[in-house]
Amino acid sequence: MNNMKINKGNPLLDVRSLEVHYGGISAVRGIDLTIDAGETVALIGANGAGKTSTLKALARLIPSKGTLHYQGEDLGKLAAHDLISRGFSLVPEGRGVFGRLTVVENLVMGAYQRRDKEVASDIDRIYTMLPRLAERKNQLAGTLSGGEQQMLAIGRALMGRPKLLLLDEPSMGLAPLMVEKVFEVINNTAASGVAILLVEQNAKLALETASRAYVLESGSITIADSSAALKADPRITAAYLGEA
Repeated sequence: MNNMKINKGNPLLDVRSLEVHYGGISAVRGIDLTIDAGETVALIGANGAGKTSTLKALARLIPSKGTLHYQGEDLGKLAAHDLISRGFSLVPEGRGVFGRLTVVENLVMGAYQRRDKEVASDIDRIYTMLPRLAERKNQLAGTLSGGEQQMLAIGRALMGRPKLLLLDEPSMGLAPLMVEKVFEVINNTAASGVAILLVEQNAKLALETASRAYVLESGSITIADSSAALKADPRITAAYLGEA
């Protein structure tokens, strides 16, 4: 592997030797990665490199091998639904909103495991952050545009008050103006102290958003470095940034 840099200390998320197999096919091949509290990290790579499989494995949605520690706790002992109350949320590729529920009902579902009395105030905070959702709060989620559904998926995840937010292809299928608005929300979320692991097909946008990144190729991490260094790396500019 080239230019591998792994954070030391006590990261928020510490992943070692992660493997994902689909039958006889190895989708993720023994990768290591770390994320510190409040840090934004990108995972970039071509289609089929294993990015979505990595996120699903971290969220305990598919079987995997390796060690996953979040806030020092072994995730391998937990089910997917156990992660939400610990501040670990995933916004999946394709948004995954509840199409037959209204916008506000989707947001309430994001706080399903909460037992505090601040859910209503957090919904108001989401509306302030995402005024388009406030305008459509009583509209069925399935009738929203793709960009509005992406905003709703992020808002629903934030209702769980995450410390770590996994985002899978948030710009996919969106018009440029909507991409800009979605990433404004992502940047504001990061500025509030939420750690983010970002999988994004637009490598340039991913590197502009994250402080550092991992490059995933055929299920293996081949490069890990700061975003500034990766943007200056001719291998990255040629393969992912569309520059000779």
